[in-house]
Amino acid sequence: MRQFFVKSIMQFIPVLFLISLIVFLLVHVSGDPVTLMLPDTATDEDRRALTAALGLDQPLYVQYFKFMAQLVQGDFGNSFRYHQPALPIVLDRLPATFELAAAAMLVATVIAIPLGIISATKRNSFWDVFATGAAVLGKAMPHFWLGIMFILLFSVNLGMFPVSGRGTLLHLVLPAVTLGTGIAAEMTRLIRSSMLEILGQDYIRTARSKGVAEKLVIYKHAFRNSLIPVVTIMALQISTLISGALITETIYAWPGMGQLIIQAVNTRDMAIVQAAVFVIAFLVILSNMLADLVYRLLDPRIKFN
Repeated sequence: MRQFFVKSIMQFIPVLFLISLIVFLLVHVSGDPVTLMLPDTATDEDRRALTAALGLDQPLYVQYFKFMAQLVQGDFGNSFRYHQPALPIVLDRLPATFELAAAAMLVATVIAIPLGIISATKRNSFWDVFATGAAVLGKAMPHFWLGIMFILLFSVNLGMFPVSGRGTLLHLVLPAVTLGTGIAAEMTRLIRSSMLEILGQDYIRTARSKGVAEKLVIYKHAFRNSLIPVVTIMALQISTLISGALITETIYAWPGMGQLIIQAVNTRDMAIVQAAVFVIAFLVILSNMLADLVYRLLDPRIKFN
């Protein structure tokens, strides 16, 4: 296991380096920050002074080395909107995004596991058609449309849930269901296909021929062995959760990192954008490493090396 962690960490470094380079270049092609930060009444002298203060008058490779030196210390610069260091602002919004992502994943798991198992064990039945149709429909509906429909139905017409904000469990329900629906659809189809493959294996037929209870066959033997691709797809859905949160948090005014990124892009607050993109990339890489660890633990045949 030690070799696994060392190898994973060594893979972290070049990926994070590449991400830092991409983030740095994207900031420089997105527009002139000096123009954005100065008022219309600013003179050419004001522009030259601010350009020199930001180091934008230096060669691009010098700017990148300075950017990397600051990045190693966790310094992404100051937000010109908040007048504070960018990274603490992003990290301050992270718990709200984690809360929404965890709730959405819980919703997706609660929906997908029963539907996937029923669909596989009752193949070509009404329940199979229903689960498959629900999965296709859930995948086809975009987050922004689904969120607006939920607000109109459950908040405006029925008054069951708050329209926006964060604070109580009721505030969390609609954003979590909105974000979790697409993931549930993906997981349902994967669980169904994985279960169908496992149920056709020889050891499942052997267990049934020995008189093992059907529930034990399904949940202990088949479902457990079908978890490896499910764990993998759950880890890969971290990026989907974050990208979906950009829209979902904006629709429901959820004060998380997604809403912060949208506001930063609109105001060209590039220090916030840099810090947020880097944090998201780090979380995605970390989640992939944890998924690799989990499915090695689920399947002893996969060795740590």
